Amino acid sequence: MSRTNTLTLKTALTSLKSGDLSHETLYSDLAVAIAAKNSALNIYLTLNDQMLSQAKLQASSTQLYGAPIAVKDNFCTKNLRTTAASKLLENFIPQYESTVTKKLKAAGGVISGKTNLDAWAHGSSTETSDYGRTLNPRNPGYLPGGSSGGSAAAVAADLCLASLGSETAGSVRQPASWCGVVGLKPTYGRVSRHGVIAMATSTDSPGPIAKTVEDACLVLNTIAGPDPTHDSTCNREPAPDFTSFLGQSLKGLKIGVIYHDLEGMEDTNARLIQQIETFKNLGASVELAKALDPHYAIGVYTVVQRAEVSSNLAKFDGIRFGHDRDTFGAEAKRRIMLGTFTLSKGYSDKYYELAQKVRTLFIEDFNKLFQKYDVLISATSPGFAKKIHSTDGQAMFGELEDMLVEASSVSGLPGINVPYFHDKNSGLYLGMNITAPMWREDLTIKVADAFEKNTPWNSWRTPNAS
Repeated sequence: MSRTNTLTLKTALTSLKSGDLSHETLYSDLAVAIAAKNSALNIYLTLNDQMLSQAKLQASSTQLYGAPIAVKDNFCTKNLRTTAASKLLENFIPQYESTVTKKLKAAGGVISGKTNLDAWAHGSSTETSDYGRTLNPRNPGYLPGGSSGGSAAAVAADLCLASLGSETAGSVRQPASWCGVVGLKPTYGRVSRHGVIAMATSTDSPGPIAKTVEDACLVLNTIAGPDPTHDSTCNREPAPDFTSFLGQSLKGLKIGVIYHDLEGMEDTNARLIQQIETFKNLGASVELAKALDPHYAIGVYTVVQRAEVSSNLAKFDGIRFGHDRDTFGAEAKRRIMLGTFTLSKGYSDKYYELAQKVRTLFIEDFNKLFQKYDVLISATSPGFAKKIHSTDGQAMFGELEDMLVEASSVSGLPGINVPYFHDKNSGLYLGMNITAPMWREDLTIKVADAFEKNTPWNSWRTPNAS
C-alpha cells in the first residue's frame, strides 16, 4: 500500500521532480489519510477541493512543485474560507491573499486546507476553537498545543508535507514540541504579517512547521523576505538561502543551556541535560547560563498581548463580517476586556508602559547572554502535552505552558523546536528550543540540524521512534 504522504517534504520533492512520484499518487495517498484521520483528530476546518488540479499546474522548476502545505486558518486565502477558528468569521471568504500564502503559491506550493487553532489564536491548546478541539496524533487523549495546534497536528499525522503556523509567544514552537515535530519561529520582521489576522501586532511571526529541519528551511525560503508594499515592519533586506546553513560543523560554537529550575520540570530538565553530550561530541562548548526568571515574561506578554488584542479585534463589529461582537468566544471577550482596561486612562502607565519597560529588560538580558554564547538552548515547554480538558477553569493555561519561550518572542528573536525525547509508553515528545540573536536564523538552523541528524528523536529520520 502506497503511503507517500508520510514522506518528508525534501524526499517528496526529489521524487516528484525526478518523475519517480506523480502528483496523482501523492494526492491520492493524502486523500486516503485525511479521510481516515481528519474527522477524529479535527485538524482541517476547510479542505481545498482543488488540490490535485492546482498541483498539476505547477512547473517542475518551482521550489515546492505542487507540494501540499497546510495553512493555519488565520492566514487570509483568496476564495478559500478563513475563520480564525471563530464562528464570527464562519462565512468569511477573503478577497485577497496574505503575503505569505501568495509567496507560497508563487513557489509552487498548494494549500491542502486550513487548519484548526485556538479561536483568534488565543490559547496554547486548540481547546478554545469554536469548531472543537484538535487532538494530538501522537496520542489522541492529549492536546496538540496551540495556537497553531492544527498545523502541528497536520504534520505529525502526515496530513500534509509541511504547514504554516504563526507565533505570538510560543504558538509555533510549543505545539511543535507537543506533537513531536519541528517548528521554526523566525526573527520578528523576517516574514510579512500582511493578511494574517492580527493578534499582537508587535510580536506576531509567521513560521513553518515541518517534519525535519531541512523541510522547515525549504518552506521558510519561500515565505521570507521584504514586503515594502504591505508590511512596514518587515525587513527590507533579502532573506538568505536558509538551506545553506544545513550540514555545518558545530566546532567552536558556544552554547548556553538555560536550566529553569521550576516546579514540575525535574524530568524535563534531566532529559535536556542528557543531550549536552551530543553537542560536546560535535565540537561545541556547553555550559549552564543564567537568564531572567521566565515568570516575569508571563506578566509582560499578558499585558502587551491583551492590549494589542483589544485594538486588533475592534474592527470585528458585525458590519463587515455578518456576526456582531456577541459571537466572540469567552476567551476573546476576556482578552478584549483586560486589554481595554490596561490601556484606559490612569492605568496604561501602571500596566502597559511598565510591561514595555520590563520587555526591554528581557531584550537587554538576551543581548548580554549573546555576548558570551552563540545560541541558547532550553526546554520549549515545561513538560509533555497535557490531557484534553486540561484548560478547563485555567485562565492562564497558555501563559504557563509558553513561559519558557515567551521572553524570546517578546524580544523578537528567532527560535526553533526540535524533539529531544520520546516516551514510548505515551507516544509523546519533549521539545528543545534553540534561540539565537535577531536575524541569526543561521545559528538556530545549524545547531538544530546537527542535533537532529545525530540523535534518534526525529520520527521521520528514525522509523522506530514514532
